[in-house]
Amino acid sequence: MAPHATALPNASIAVLDVAESAANRAGADKQAIADAFGKAAKKYDQAAAFQRQVGHHLLSYLPPLHAAGSKVLDVGCGTGYFSAQLAERGFEVCAADLSAPMLEQAAQRCGDRVSYLLADVEHLPLADDQFDVAFSSLALQWCDDLSVPLRELRRVVKPGGRIVFSTLAEGSLQELVQAWQQVDQYQHVNDFLSQKTIKLALAQAGCQTSHLEFLPITMYYNAAVELMKDLKGIGATHLHQGRKAGLAGRKTLLALENAYEAYRNENHQLPATYQVCFGVIIND
Repeated sequence: MAPHATALPNASIAVLDVAESAANRAGADKQAIADAFGKAAKKYDQAAAFQRQVGHHLLSYLPPLHAAGSKVLDVGCGTGYFSAQLAERGFEVCAADLSAPMLEQAAQRCGDRVSYLLADVEHLPLADDQFDVAFSSLALQWCDDLSVPLRELRRVVKPGGRIVFSTLAEGSLQELVQAWQQVDQYQHVNDFLSQKTIKLALAQAGCQTSHLEFLPITMYYNAAVELMKDLKGIGATHLHQGRKAGLAGRKTLLALENAYEAYRNENHQLPATYQVCFGVIIND
């Protein structure tokens, strides 16, 4: 991405023709993440009940009133569900995502109410102090070092502005992790940052005024394969670089179902528990 690119209005997507490709800039791992979400883009909303629940809770951290013309950057906007919510609140919205197919879905949903930007949150092609608010729900866990995107968000948000974010924390999907451990020796679920590491990243990013809340959110399924389909449907099957996932054939999935049965509750449902960090930063 060129360092001085800006978001383009009227449902255009800011894809810059530059020698340095997105893959080289963000690295092969980021490109793999973008590809995974790109493949999931058209069916993402069908499997995104958890994402919507988290994002709606994150919206509650925004002040109920804001000045006319306030600008918000929706980072990791996906299909634009929350970009539309923010536009309905009267914000001028720039929807940013690493995946071009996701931005195409966002443009179909939001049209010219929103501007669009293809960008990596670790290297935002935006000038300093452009936005009153940055909103990022369940996107920052794909960054290896949380302090890097937080510094970028602080850079593009005006002094006194607000950054609200949600990210997954250590302990997420432990039922699935433990069930897989009964099946094979491979890693099938990404590791997530501990509360201590998240707080350290905030300090490293220079966030002086911040608030963190850690909440468990549990979704329920009739079968483990339904959870696996949801994870695939939202593009969350990519494992970070250097980790190896085992193949999930019919016998393997049957073994997973059998192992997951230990968690079936009194309502005959299987829980999938996420540990979610909600953060608010007042930029200074």
